Amino acid sequence: MNKLTYKELMFISLMLFSMFFGAGNLIFPAFLGRSAGMEMWVSLSGFIITAVGLPILGVITVGKVGSLNTLCSRVHPWFALVFPILIYLSIGPGLAIPRAGTIAYEMGMSPFLPADLADKPMMLFLYTILFFSIVLGLSLSPSKLVDRFGKLLTPILLTLIFIIFIKAVVTPIGSFKTPNATYDKHSFFQGFLDGYLTMDALAALVFGIVVVNTIRSKGITRSSFISKYMIVAGLGAGALLASIYSILGYLGASSSTIGEAENGAQVLTIVMNALFGQMGTALLGLLFTLACLCVSIGLVISCSQFFSGIFSVLSYKAWTVVMTIASLGVANLGLNQILAVSEPILGAIYPIAVVLIILGLLGNIARSVYLSTIVFTGLFSLTETINHIFLRDSLDELLAYIPLYQAGVGWILPALLGCMVGLVISVLYKPTTAQNLSYTKDIG
Repeated sequence: MNKLTYKELMFISLMLFSMFFGAGNLIFPAFLGRSAGMEMWVSLSGFIITAVGLPILGVITVGKVGSLNTLCSRVHPWFALVFPILIYLSIGPGLAIPRAGTIAYEMGMSPFLPADLADKPMMLFLYTILFFSIVLGLSLSPSKLVDRFGKLLTPILLTLIFIIFIKAVVTPIGSFKTPNATYDKHSFFQGFLDGYLTMDALAALVFGIVVVNTIRSKGITRSSFISKYMIVAGLGAGALLASIYSILGYLGASSSTIGEAENGAQVLTIVMNALFGQMGTALLGLLFTLACLCVSIGLVISCSQFFSGIFSVLSYKAWTVVMTIASLGVANLGLNQILAVSEPILGAIYPIAVVLIILGLLGNIARSVYLSTIVFTGLFSLTETINHIFLRDSLDELLAYIPLYQAGVGWILPALLGCMVGLVISVLYKPTTAQNLSYTKDIG
């Protein structure tokens, strides 16, 4: 067999969509819409580039190269060890799993508690103990449970979103307001940076091989066919993601004149309560809770399998305990704190992932280009992160001389300079025949 049917392609597209689509993908575009107001569509276009375009390109890149480890090995063996660990920590106990636990609390429990109890840290602590106990219990013995949850919940969530959208169009709940200061001057680039928060470009570097294996399991062995089907599946999943983000952005913007919200979870609570009353809030809370459980279970399983493979001193089950306890601890920082911490961390990692994806798409290029481009990008991203976290932006005046720094994407120029330096090195110091053979084998 050398062809997939339309039905099989659709299933793979939906599978890829379900891997990307979690609770975080609901809250960020909604909060963007509320914050951007009349600039929503401009900001959303930047958001879609990083939250849709880059993840799909990441999946295609990994499919083309073969694996994340192979792609990272083109930079340096040490990079191939360290960077995947950083990715797994980010999409695991460092950010994504705790974020899912706190979102479940914000959406599934907090709206139904008295105001004086909902904000108490003890309530979040008690809830996350129960939440992560369930996650741990269902992660100790990996099965098809997550797949079943995804196949059930994704259609329900999509249906609910479209129903909410239609209701909001028929009976508008508010109007678009003027954008806040953050989105007023650099609305496109702020949306571009907001797309980092989904962490999907990082996840794509992990998910790519899953899609490749799924296509191969259907009897497709030719690399050209695999690449073709990955592109089709990626475009299908990307189109669906972009549509959902547009709807959520519109909902957030239309609620901008109603109530107060500090994050996207609160925005959606306001929307559902305005459209459907308390019943809408209850239904949304249930769906968020189940979706967050699915995401958390899947990520705990993935991270535990990865770390047990690299650090075999602990078994898979031991790693699930470590991942769950670590996630529980971080979750109790609270959603707003997690979101605040995630921005500088992702600001350091994401540019490197973006550059790595682009380099992988370019095909057979010299190792010196990979190394110098990643080094230049990484040094700038690290400097920017240190400036934000430890130096309280004291280097802003100096860094402002770098083009696009104030827009949040100052890493582009260092990346281009690194690429040029790598090209010059590759011309002046051509690799040996043995190095060429090793690199050719790596690409294959």
